Amino acid sequence: MSTDIHSELHAELAERTKHLQNVARSLKEELFGIDDIIDRVIESLRAWYVLPQLISRPVIVCLWGLTGTGKTQLVRKLAQHLGFYDRFIEVQMDGFSHGSGHGSRGSISAMLAESGIVEGTPGILVLDEFQRFRTVDGNGHDAKVERYQDVWALLSDGRLPPALSMLGEIESSLAYAEYEQDRDGPADKKKLKKRKLHLAPWEAREIKRCLKLPETLLQIMAWKPAEVHARLRAFRDTQQSWETDYSKLLVFVSGNLDEMYAETAQRVEDCDTDADIFHALTKKLSVIDVKKALVNRFRPEQIARLGNNHVIYPSLNRATYVQLILSICDRYVSEIQESSGVRFVLDAVVYEQIYANAVFPAQGTRPLFSSIHAILSATLVNAALWALERGGDGSEPVWLTLDASVPCIEAKYRKARRRFPVALELNRLKQRSSEDFRALLAVHEAGHGVVYGVLFGRAPQEIKINVASFEGGYNSYEQRKTWSKENLRDRICVGLAGRAAEQMVFGGEACTSGASQDFMQATSLAAQYVRHYAFGSRLSRTDVANDAEDNLNTDLAATNPEIEALLAQEHARALALLETHTPALMAVVDALMREGSIAPAELAALLDLPATPAGESTDAYAALLATFRARKAQLLPPPAPGRGRGAGPPAAAARVLRALA
Repeated sequence: MSTDIHSELHAELAERTKHLQNVARSLKEELFGIDDIIDRVIESLRAWYVLPQLISRPVIVCLWGLTGTGKTQLVRKLAQHLGFYDRFIEVQMDGFSHGSGHGSRGSISAMLAESGIVEGTPGILVLDEFQRFRTVDGNGHDAKVERYQDVWALLSDGRLPPALSMLGEIESSLAYAEYEQDRDGPADKKKLKKRKLHLAPWEAREIKRCLKLPETLLQIMAWKPAEVHARLRAFRDTQQSWETDYSKLLVFVSGNLDEMYAETAQRVEDCDTDADIFHALTKKLSVIDVKKALVNRFRPEQIARLGNNHVIYPSLNRATYVQLILSICDRYVSEIQESSGVRFVLDAVVYEQIYANAVFPAQGTRPLFSSIHAILSATLVNAALWALERGGDGSEPVWLTLDASVPCIEAKYRKARRRFPVALELNRLKQRSSEDFRALLAVHEAGHGVVYGVLFGRAPQEIKINVASFEGGYNSYEQRKTWSKENLRDRICVGLAGRAAEQMVFGGEACTSGASQDFMQATSLAAQYVRHYAFGSRLSRTDVANDAEDNLNTDLAATNPEIEALLAQEHARALALLETHTPALMAVVDALMREGSIAPAELAALLDLPATPAGESTDAYAALLATFRARKAQLLPPPAPGRGRGAGPPAAAARVLRALA
């Protein structure tokens, strides 16, 4: 390679690398909260963009996440910044893409042929809503697939074979029309029009695409059947360039895998879980969780063709939502100032109430956009008109604050005041107006929280009684990777502590039915404790067998007394713990009555717990292992002479080894 060529190549690579860095920077400025995702995507496509000549098969990047987390938006903006918008195609895998009708016969290859992506050159393909395209039904059987069957060949090596069956159908159709004409003899003009002696537009498009013809569709449609037959025979005889080469594609597979989020996002109505807690839960998902979810929809060999580059979007955290709210509100304020000349300044409480009434952590950004529009857009227009009537010209701002108790946004301009009503639906739903109901919820949830803190050495992630999602309150606990015999009993005790707190504070006769779900969960845990985990008096698993050949102990009645005794013991233990920690219990009750929730650090301080416990929520098994080793080391006899570390095997074993050698 000459020096000049080497210099040119070096300059081109440096320029492309720099442009890619600028693209990453721009994406991070436009899209909030996904910097790590952007970095990983940019790294995944670096070789494809900087040195496309090295690419011999499609580069596949899979993006998985909850709705509204910005998957499709990232890909569209990426294509735009890279200058690939004219070589960009987005396919909705549910079959409703633009151009996926009868003309394209539901194939990826047809849609690529109609796009601006030239064979053998780089392009970007997005396979969106991929979770709706399934080849396996809910029972694990093959599902009927009518569209996009060629997607697996594309994902394999990017080389798509021609649709020979389709070409055969076209040829047979023309041959049959010729046969009908020959058999019937001359026909009048009306009947001749009905005969299919020329290609339909979609047939001409298929022949042009599969045979890679330079002629226009009109020229191909004018061909007589003999010309069509000749072209098809020549194509089959040569067997050259049959495949269409899309090996240099960058393919984004994008979708929502509900199974992957089953433990964290089952309830779309959940607007009460703290966004940071939900973010931490979804951030723990891995490529293994992705593949487990994919097994429910696709065959193993198809999952393999998706590769291992699975990028998982966690749900948005609180800081990202706040950043989005500030950005969107600033845009509204700027647009109204540009159109009316009125300048607005929003009080912090406006942003706080938008967050409280707009964020659904399991649903991403879409509810946020619609809520901000509903709360702010009409108010800004009305407040601008009101300010203009009072001579507002932008020299002095209109101050907006929000009174959630009314609810309304109050505008202040000079000495004038004006209130504009707004709908804060979640605020209304969260209010527990009945003092009696608030007292009941506070005592019940405080019981759960205090006992959890005492037994597990850390405060619950959340304790709330002002809840919009359902009638009640809740505690939120850290997930555990494994349950020991001791902490499973502790978890049963925590589950029964709500009823125990009601009994201690209100008396046995005033206990409510609100603990029914707690008892159901506690009973389930106690049954698993005795019947499944062998933590009771029996080792055999007790279960209900559906097959006579199942080797299961199905004697359920024998375990019922042990389960009932376990529940009674843990309920009594919960009562005793609450009696011991009554001051902390009442402090939590007061906080819940006053604020509707209590911060984990506040509860930790009441129980003298670490505010931020170190490590995962597991038992100290490493320390127990070290203790066991030390104990056994003291009891082991010293090694016999000649049999220590590095010594050879005994004579008999040595003979066996020699024989095998």
